[in-house]
Amino acid sequence: CSGAPRSPYPEHHQSQICTAAMASLRRAAWMLGQSAAATRVAAPHARTLGTATAVRSDKLFVHRDTFDNNAKTSFEFTDENVKRINALIGNYPPGHQAAVVIPALDLAQRQAGGWLPIAAMNTVAKMLDMPKIRVYEVATFYTMFNRDPIGKYHVQVCTTTPCLVCGAYDILDAVETNLGINKGETTDDMLFTITELECLGACSNAPMIQINDEYYEDLTVEDVHRILDMCKRGETPKPGPQSGRKGAEPAGELTSLKDQSKLPGPGHGVRADL
Repeated sequence: CSGAPRSPYPEHHQSQICTAAMASLRRAAWMLGQSAAATRVAAPHARTLGTATAVRSDKLFVHRDTFDNNAKTSFEFTDENVKRINALIGNYPPGHQAAVVIPALDLAQRQAGGWLPIAAMNTVAKMLDMPKIRVYEVATFYTMFNRDPIGKYHVQVCTTTPCLVCGAYDILDAVETNLGINKGETTDDMLFTITELECLGACSNAPMIQINDEYYEDLTVEDVHRILDMCKRGETPKPGPQSGRKGAEPAGELTSLKDQSKLPGPGHGVRADL
């Protein structure tokens, strides 16, 4: 413990404290080694923590300047987006413009081409009169915000429990095989980015993926290849269930409300002036 600040304890007590500290460190190192060994022998198909980036590190919540993503770069909203944000601010009482931070960041991300540079966050903070750190907190919390450039088609694969039991990892494998990249990566031509996400809310239509703003549900491996090949050709695949069913209706026969003639029509029970 040489070089440490002067201690109020007697010298022989200092020696005992140092010895105990070293023993604790050695035990901690041993426990880490045991944990790493257990991880290495885990079952090959064990589900691991999914992240939005290929590198599991503080990258998820720490900004590091790059050539094209630093505070010195400029970002200004288009006139159209300024009007949209001002209209949103008008929905709230004076002094509560911070409530617009999520849609404002979404508009910034769309304007920037699908990702959210720090300069855009700073512009949002200035426009909404918010501390920058508050905007950063929102941008790093929600997976809908991409803080690195992504491809034209952002392929997001849900692997939460309902999709998992319906073959989500077969779908993820098909996406990676078709595009030749792994989750968290972007193709060299900046056309596709793959992300593994938690629940996207289409559990009754599992398994599913989201590409940009569209959901593709009731997927098979063949569906995945067909959809991605269409995107490569610049075509627009039809979103929604790929099995032919409408919405989340039963995959087989109706189990209730079989007599459609007895169902009330649109507007039933709604006030006439609405």
